[in-house]
Amino acid sequence: MGMIAKLKYVIFFVEDVAASRKFYAEAFDLTAGFIHESGDYGEMKSGETTLSFSSRTLMQHLGKNPRTPDPARPSFEIAFEVDDVPGALSRAVRAGAAVVQEVKEEAWGQTTSYVSDPDGYLVEICSPVAAS
Repeated sequence: MGMIAKLKYVIFFVEDVAASRKFYAEAFDLTAGFIHESGDYGEMKSGETTLSFSSRTLMQHLGKNPRTPDPARPSFEIAFEVDDVPGALSRAVRAGAAVVQEVKEEAWGQTTSYVSDPDGYLVEICSPVAAS
């Protein structure tokens, strides 16, 4: 049997690492983690998985050419599970998020909403799935 892989971090390529860290602290109450002295890379603590940010400039210097995300045509999303979806949505909007989907009661017993962060990444705000 092999080792079970654990998702350690997700990195968003952003224009302004400090601004992204500030948004996620204000919108989702994440706490600051490691920040590189250059300011081009920083992390936020989110349970066992780190949400990290790297400047697009740094990625270009590393030979990568990241695209700007488009919330109307997302290729992925991240989700934050919360107890109070309407309250968390309001907090995210106050911090600078744009509403993509208002609070909705889903057929499978979950409450969901979606926002776009200031860089255009799609973020789901959801309740735990109700036991059937």
